[in-house]
Amino acid sequence: MRMQAPRTEPFVTALVLAAGASRRLGRAKQLLPYGERTLLGHVLRTARACRFDQIVVVLGGAESEVRAGVDLAGADVVVNDAHASGCSSSIAAALEAVDQRCEVLVLMLGDQPGVDADTVAMLCAARGEAQIAACRYENGRGHPIAFARGAFGQLAALHGDKGVWRLLEQCGEDVVEVPIAGRVPLDVDTAEDYQAVLAQAGLGASRHATVSALG
Repeated sequence: MRMQAPRTEPFVTALVLAAGASRRLGRAKQLLPYGERTLLGHVLRTARACRFDQIVVVLGGAESEVRAGVDLAGADVVVNDAHASGCSSSIAAALEAVDQRCEVLVLMLGDQPGVDADTVAMLCAARGEAQIAACRYENGRGHPIAFARGAFGQLAALHGDKGVWRLLEQCGEDVVEVPIAGRVPLDVDTAEDYQAVLAQAGLGASRHATVSALG
């Protein structure tokens, strides 16, 4: 019987936060058209390109519509009924679905399509043995953020929308910062944000007036 070679690379899970109710936007931002896909569909495509060992996506607001309109194939879906209390509740809910073999968790935002697979690769490669590593863009820290298993307990204890940022502040110089060219990629909270995201990607707004293709 041929013995399988021992694993040399860490088991890495992507956690994609996509539970927002889009109150300021007035419609489900996860389903906004972005190129040939939806906003969330594009982020998940990037996550698949990173060849993570596991992808966990957290849904909440407009869950049934997102399930119908976005290709979630290959992802473990977690529903956060408490999403209104902030993204920290989504992280806590998702941790229960993270594979027990996971050694590194990469946090990604479902409404931030400007993050590409190269950025994720640079973050993971430069993390070293640090418990937390964050991208350092020209105008500040931003996602994605990588957490070693030793930080999972701290993640589970977070509260509110800014819990992750408070954790990074508390950890101070223990957080490894990975230099990334350019400014922090835009995320979408308002109609103006959406137009800015489209403009940044060189996508014409008129072609993205309605939700169409599956993610």
